[in-house]
Amino acid sequence: MPAKLKILLYTVLFSFAFLHSAFSFDIFSPVFKSGGFIPDRYTCSSYDFSPPLKWSGVPKDTKSFALICDDPDAPFGIWVHWVIFNIPASARSLKENIRKICHLGNGAMQGINSFGRIGYGGPCPPPGKVHHYYFKLYALDKKILISGKITKRKLISAMKGHILDKAQLIGLYRR
Repeated sequence: MPAKLKILLYTVLFSFAFLHSAFSFDIFSPVFKSGGFIPDRYTCSSYDFSPPLKWSGVPKDTKSFALICDDPDAPFGIWVHWVIFNIPASARSLKENIRKICHLGNGAMQGINSFGRIGYGGPCPPPGKVHHYYFKLYALDKKILISGKITKRKLISAMKGHILDKAQLIGLYRR
């Protein structure tokens, strides 16, 4: 292949990759990288604060966000650590240590985690192997209108047909 054609091909591929990453829906945390270990302060071994999260590349018709954090490595099946929804469409972050109450001041609501409590419950695996914690952020085309004890299952059912895009951050933890 001629050198000029190779340069052109690499330029096009690089430009596509850059544009895709610049405009794709993404979630990240300033305190751990995707695939990296979650600091102790966000686990049951310490303060059990919810970690700060940020996102970008939001789909244009987004009306609200929902976030579910769960651990598929739990000994008794998937363990849900956080259910939060109706996060305003204008939001681009969740601060550290969100209060563990159902109704937040900005219209967002929190559901029940597998610990049986409202809000975030940090990683707390049995000693041994590394567990994976999936922070899944959903961009939705509407606010979710549900009440009562909101669980992951109930939220996922209410979101069906309204998910514009999904972003994911994976954190690791081991005790």
